[in-house]
Amino acid sequence: MNRIDQIFQTLGKQGGKALMPFITAGDGGVELLGKIIPALERGGASICEVGIPFSDPIADGPVIQASMTRALDSGTRVEQVFEQIAAVRDQTELGLVAMVSYSIVYRIGLDTFVKQAAQAGFDGFIFPDLPLEESQPARDAAAKAGLILSMLIAPTTPIQRAQQIAAASTGFAYVVSRRGITGESSALPPELPDRIAKLRDVTDAPMAVGFGISSPDQVRDVVAVADAAIVGSALVRRMHEHPEDPAAQAQAMTQELSAGLPSLTRGA
Repeated sequence: MNRIDQIFQTLGKQGGKALMPFITAGDGGVELLGKIIPALERGGASICEVGIPFSDPIADGPVIQASMTRALDSGTRVEQVFEQIAAVRDQTELGLVAMVSYSIVYRIGLDTFVKQAAQAGFDGFIFPDLPLEESQPARDAAAKAGLILSMLIAPTTPIQRAQQIAAASTGFAYVVSRRGITGESSALPPELPDRIAKLRDVTDAPMAVGFGISSPDQVRDVVAVADAAIVGSALVRRMHEHPEDPAAQAQAMTQELSAGLPSLTRGA
């Protein structure tokens, strides 16, 4: 069984939920991946989204966009990310999902990219700019390699199409909580629970909610209706503001956010 599936299955049996931090590979130096990923696990994360830096933002707000720029300016390349993931894979049980523009995958070659990612130790992918109608080859390649492929569902997507995207996702469906770009916010949309309920009508895949989540209270609100809370901008910002030890900050913030998870999750 894929590690992502196993994580959600285990949490489901325990009545737990997942915290899924996002980090930008190469921000602060690509070698930091080997320190940050185990730190996130110690802090209470179950799955980590590893953003592979790209020059053109895809729904990224200013915090993550700046982190991508810093990573590219430092010379971060895809092969370096794979090397760092391979080096840390045996040190963590975290599910590792690569979030990467499909243009990068296309340039490398779909089969080659998937094979290299699997060999490095990734458990799956999010291709945020890959539309449903063009996703079948990528879904097939991921499935053949035993990896998951989660697809994004925007709040503006008509519910019938949103259900199609959810049904096509494996591992989990990524539910974007609000319109616009990534970044911290003060409240979650009131219509989110109803939207997730409608998506559950068409798929057994877990629901992971991202965009705008930055506090334990927001994590608590999200996992009351979904299976996972995704936190990106707030974590990326905090690590950048503490360059003396970003891994320690990653662990500390993950511990703070995990206070919003059910007690069974925190005790696992």
